[in-house]
Amino acid sequence: MTAPEDTAEDPVLALLQGYSPPNGVADELLRPDGSLRPVWRPLIELLARQSPEQMAERFARGDQYLHDAGVYYRQHTQNGSALRDWPLSHVPVVIDGAEWQGLVEGIVQRADLLERVMADLYGTGDLVANGLLPAELIARNPEWLRPVVGIRPPSGHFLHFLAFEVGRSPDGSWLVLGDRTQAPSGSGFALENRMATSRVFQDLFPAANVERLAGFFRAHRNAMTALKAGGEGKVAILTPGHHSDTYFEHAYIARYLGLLLLECEDLKLERGRLMVRTIHGPQPVSVLWRRLDSRFADPLELDENSALGTPGMLAALRAQDVTMLNCLGSGVLEARALMAFLPRICEKLMGAALKLPNIATWWCGQDWERSYVYENLHRMMIGRALSSDLPFEVDASTALGGDFRGTARRPIGEWLERDGPDLVGQEAVTLSTTPAMIDGRLLPRPALIRVFATRTPGGWVVMPGGYARIGRSGDPTALGMKNGGSVADVWVTSERPVEPETLTGPGEGPFLRRAPSLLPSRAADNLFWLGRYIERAEARVRELRAYHLRLSEGGDPDLPLVARLGAFIEGFGVDIGEPVPAAVLELFEAAQSCAGKVRDRFSTDGWHALTDLSFTARGHFSRVPPGDPAVRAMGELLRKLAGFSGLVHENMFRSSGWRFLTMGRALERADQMISLLTVFADPAQPAGGFDVAIEVGDSVMTHRRRYSVHTDRNTLIDLLGLDIGNPRSVLFQLDLVREQERMLARSAPGEPMSDLARAILLLHTELSAAVPEDIGPDRLYRFQQDVRDISTLLTQRYLS
Repeated sequence: MTAPEDTAEDPVLALLQGYSPPNGVADELLRPDGSLRPVWRPLIELLARQSPEQMAERFARGDQYLHDAGVYYRQHTQNGSALRDWPLSHVPVVIDGAEWQGLVEGIVQRADLLERVMADLYGTGDLVANGLLPAELIARNPEWLRPVVGIRPPSGHFLHFLAFEVGRSPDGSWLVLGDRTQAPSGSGFALENRMATSRVFQDLFPAANVERLAGFFRAHRNAMTALKAGGEGKVAILTPGHHSDTYFEHAYIARYLGLLLLECEDLKLERGRLMVRTIHGPQPVSVLWRRLDSRFADPLELDENSALGTPGMLAALRAQDVTMLNCLGSGVLEARALMAFLPRICEKLMGAALKLPNIATWWCGQDWERSYVYENLHRMMIGRALSSDLPFEVDASTALGGDFRGTARRPIGEWLERDGPDLVGQEAVTLSTTPAMIDGRLLPRPALIRVFATRTPGGWVVMPGGYARIGRSGDPTALGMKNGGSVADVWVTSERPVEPETLTGPGEGPFLRRAPSLLPSRAADNLFWLGRYIERAEARVRELRAYHLRLSEGGDPDLPLVARLGAFIEGFGVDIGEPVPAAVLELFEAAQSCAGKVRDRFSTDGWHALTDLSFTARGHFSRVPPGDPAVRAMGELLRKLAGFSGLVHENMFRSSGWRFLTMGRALERADQMISLLTVFADPAQPAGGFDVAIEVGDSVMTHRRRYSVHTDRNTLIDLLGLDIGNPRSVLFQLDLVREQERMLARSAPGEPMSDLARAILLLHTELSAAVPEDIGPDRLYRFQQDVRDISTLLTQRYLS
């Protein structure tokens, strides 16, 4: 299976020189006789014509797309977790459409089989009663949830969205290596792989007859919508939160499909119905696409230690009030040991053999099977029976080829005898290989493919593709991304031109403008505090710039004005001796955290601007000296803050989410401005204090144009406190808050004014009628308390 060596005139042969899959291993690119599979030829010929520089430029386009789209995954280590760039292998896996169709038939049969097994395990229990499944294997599985037994889904089906890990056996046929029934991930990443790879091969992809993915997602979305009880209630994705490994995918799919993204804290049981906490009160939810493990879903009846769940979730399921994709308890189907019994169960329940066999598996809780595994140790992987790990994912608790991975343990025979029911033997995997570009060379690397299936009213629909996991080396145990593995797009090609697909499909009926989606209170709260943290950070940066500017001019931190300004800044917990104080960095991080929790409602450009802001502050500004260098550093941070604010203001749809972000900024700006005036509008403050306030309030030019006299307390209070036309003034902020709250309230004519609206109106009226001479320190202090009371009332009305 080694490519020919005569490369004198043929660039394809030159590209394939040294491409040598291991003996006895199937390869996606080459036939068993070493010839190129026809389906690969267009792609390989294109690659063969590229210079190293052209190849690098192509791959950079894909990487740039992933960077611009903000694609990442979270990797957990012993030291915590970190965000990692998505590791794209730029060369896709190409599969002929006719061959793929055979795989699809096997996937559909297997999906139907798993549905019937699931229905039995949480229903009549005939499989155990009739000896087709050992009772011990099910009862000991922590993913078999006894409280779920007897709960019937309103749709009549337990499974709606599945994934399967498939690979080729040495003879080239397909095998299932793992079933993913709990909360399968990866479909969104498959779509992003496609987007990136189509940019890498933008000249080839349109004419390559590659089956499109949009139709699959359209079918899935329409199927979820069809599950709504009586056509009412919302369809949502249920995520564990932004700290989960695949949160990016949850947010991305929610945006792509136009679905709500909820966490369990967004839900509550009210009068027997599952409701979403929104800014306008509880709203019913009918369909939940679950992306968290079952046992965490309800701390009342499942895992009492779960901080992720919604108390009463099972009660809503028993009442058939909500359809869950997939039903709770479906993780039981992922156990390695179940594969040992599926072939016989399939023959019994479906009257046919498995069209798509799984890897040979033996549960060691049975005498004959345990003896067989022991006698064939050299070709066995022995691991935990109830684990969902794939056969090549070995660790210190597994044995491969008769040897333990990790620390030495008792003899394997003794281990099998003692712990047999906890162990499973599986045939050691020999994964097929696929081409990957490694350090400028096309090399064969082990690969497997994750394939997705969604249930629709017309039956199962299989995604025409998926995503492949590619090993960095020839070792199949190092396929995971934490071990340097990568992922690739999967192209399923057709002999005929492929029709363009869109997510929306053809329009039917008259145009209908739909109302914006509901805003969960949690999302509104994060947007509100994102606005506050950003505005608070801007205030600190402006104050630090003013401080260092005067320090650079006078050189003495003990000068009265410099000392007064330094003390003012330190009053907010800021260490003015640090180049970029830790308190400012914490504000940027808090803003990032809030934005990260609402990625489904936040633009990619806005996210990049925010991360760049934090990176700049923590990066090359971390060692700037005081004085003029710090002034320049603060100036650059202010420009980046302005860039972020501009993106939000210009690009964000004027939805309820934007209103909360805007009100957060306005209330924080009002609070900060009053703090500034309380200190620097004091006639007893050092000379130049009025000018400091005008500078920090970003109103120097306006003041010069408006007032021909020198700066005094009255001009300061008038411009920064009472001028409705100044976007930095306190009154301007109250006017903004009043208008946004009015848009949110949706009050009917004659409806009593809320406490929040009344508080805003009273303060707005008092500021509008005030004159600078009447506003002393005590009144400024009361204004600040009123602003903070408005924030509290807003939280109570919309965010609690």
